[in-house]
Amino acid sequence: MLKRLSIVLFVLLNIGCDQWSKDLVRKHVEPMDYIQVVNDNLILTNVENTGAMLGFGQGFPPLVKMIFLKGLPLIVLLILLARTLQKTNLNRWLVLAFAFVIGGGMGNLIDRIAYGSVTDFFQIKIGILKTGIFNMADVSVTIGVFLLLFLTLRYRNLSI
Repeated sequence: MLKRLSIVLFVLLNIGCDQWSKDLVRKHVEPMDYIQVVNDNLILTNVENTGAMLGFGQGFPPLVKMIFLKGLPLIVLLILLARTLQKTNLNRWLVLAFAFVIGGGMGNLIDRIAYGSVTDFFQIKIGILKTGIFNMADVSVTIGVFLLLFLTLRYRNLSI
């Protein structure tokens, strides 16, 4: 019971941080602003992405967008959440990784359903490294995926 509650709390915490940060950006940062937070290395902006990661799918027809950017992710995230809640023997780090992936995915899905686009606002530039514009949901998913990858490589017999 405690493990299930912690999963739900971590998912909600990820969604809450994501939605709160996007709300702040929508209210206080003009679209396409270029605000240097740390020199020219951390940029704050406000971009609406009607596609998926890095704008993939922006040009898709509306029905295809609805299926691949709303319907399919919703089904996958709900199945992942249900399976994570059902399994009682999951490693706590694995639970945390899944909670980050689910929470981040749900955060972006909420935007797509409520606004028809996802608010992205951070960009990092360090030397030749330059990221695309991203948000806290993207950070959550990335942390979750890297944690899953690490756990899978570190513990080869880890049951998922």
